[in-house]
Amino acid sequence: MTTTPPTVRRELEAVYEIGKTLTTSLDVHKTFREALNYLLHAFDWRRAFVVVEDAEGMLTGLCAVGLTPAEQQRLRFGSGEGIVGRVFAGGLPAAVSDVRAEPLFLNRTGGADQSPGTPVAMLAMPIRADHRTRGVLVVDCLNPDGRRVFADDLRLLRMVATLMGQSLRLHDSVTAAAASMQDDNRRMQKALSGRRHKIEQVVGVSPPMLKVFEQIHQVAPSRTTVLLRGESGTGKEVMARAIHSLSPRAREPFVGVNCAALTETLLESELFGHEKGAFTGAQGQRKGRFEMAHGGTLFLDEIGDISAAFQAKLLRVLQERSFERVGGGAPVKVDVRLILATNRNLERMVQAGEFRADLYYRINVVSIQLPPLRERREDIPAMAQHFLDRFNRDNGKATQFSAEAMRVLVSCYWPGNVRELENCVERTATMAANDLITDLAFPCRDNRCLTQVLHHIEREDAVRPSRLAEIPVAEIPGNPPPRPAAPSGGAAAPNPQPPGPVGSGEGAPLDSSPAPALAGRADDKPEGERERLIWAMERCGWVQAKAARLLKITPRQMGYALQKHGIEVRKF
Repeated sequence: MTTTPPTVRRELEAVYEIGKTLTTSLDVHKTFREALNYLLHAFDWRRAFVVVEDAEGMLTGLCAVGLTPAEQQRLRFGSGEGIVGRVFAGGLPAAVSDVRAEPLFLNRTGGADQSPGTPVAMLAMPIRADHRTRGVLVVDCLNPDGRRVFADDLRLLRMVATLMGQSLRLHDSVTAAAASMQDDNRRMQKALSGRRHKIEQVVGVSPPMLKVFEQIHQVAPSRTTVLLRGESGTGKEVMARAIHSLSPRAREPFVGVNCAALTETLLESELFGHEKGAFTGAQGQRKGRFEMAHGGTLFLDEIGDISAAFQAKLLRVLQERSFERVGGGAPVKVDVRLILATNRNLERMVQAGEFRADLYYRINVVSIQLPPLRERREDIPAMAQHFLDRFNRDNGKATQFSAEAMRVLVSCYWPGNVRELENCVERTATMAANDLITDLAFPCRDNRCLTQVLHHIEREDAVRPSRLAEIPVAEIPGNPPPRPAAPSGGAAAPNPQPPGPVGSGEGAPLDSSPAPALAGRADDKPEGERERLIWAMERCGWVQAKAARLLKITPRQMGYALQKHGIEVRKF
């Protein structure tokens, strides 16, 4: 039976203990330090340290035993610098019998200054992993006679360095996996955060809409009264349904009432219900919308259009959460969350005495302003595509927008907001000649968009003094008397001359009557052809048909003239 030499047995025990230590934790700073402690106590070595390559390609101290904190701070070597740097660069171990006699020794940690009169030996072993050198394991010990052979020590250090290399490789793998998981988690959290602030059936990625989504998510869990404000067509009812679906009342009914569509008497019966015989035609008891929405949400649209008398009745219901049916005397209590909407300026109505101030304060608890479509143009492409996809599903088509068509949609003013955009997409997709919608398919490209004309008239009405609608045309200073009517045969008078501009001065507002009323006096027109074209377009709100009539030419001639002079038609 062969007996294992003591040296080999001690090396096997050391490798076993160090291997067990390195597998106890993924913290290489801790496990490497414990392994170095074991080596120093088991083999009577003085000091030991491990340096690894950092992101800058420098060798920095990972852990050390027997060195002071100040000495550890000086553990920094470049590749090829000193003994440690050469071992790292070459990937081969080194054994120095006396560091004082070695010119390459840098004495960074002051190892040569200790134990004066006694040679100090240094052993350096490269730590390799993934077929490259990752660092260097360094130990030093006393070499009194200067003739010690370090073959056994280097063999042990090679095994220890191999185990350390595997630990570094495992540590890197786990660290990379953890970093990847953290990145995935951050991306998921970001995606969930963005999704959390989105609402089904609502398309919006612009900052104004994301702010609205955030407000809706904040207010939905409570039973607070919400007032949705915004222009017509901005989607107030859709937002009201979103608040209901995100609230704890989502399983309860959502009941909506358009207050502007009913008279005061019908609205009272619709909201509060009536008893049998309360009025002619009341054949039986009928529940109102408040009772139908018990436990759920009641949406009152166009709240700014109710009468003053009904405002007082509604205020009492909001305060007491109870009401009486029409023709009844027993109070009915309900648990209803109210969401109201209006496109009117309630503050101005309160100042004018058209809306009760106490009701205004009662309903204006949480106010959410929905931005018009022109203030969130980033959402137009996605919304237009959403409406087109729905049209394709309903009609079995595969219509698509061209890039030029999408630019036309983004550049429009959209006074009717989302409702107008939806109608425009459906109308254009219906009338498209093929499956590709181009910019020429839109009615606004050849002055057939009635909304454009409507918006121009609205803009004129907004700046025109209200008295002009009551003054006959002949009484407005600067206008000639009205022309006599056409003969009884129905033929118009030959060469009719349009009246002059309303009011005086170049900036006076224009009348929104038919085209003859838009023409100015001959001496008002500029001299050049291009200048006259721009003058006519500006006077007519950039409506080509009106400008053509003002200049007494056909719309086709007007279009050719604009194209000839390179005049870009403005869109509102």
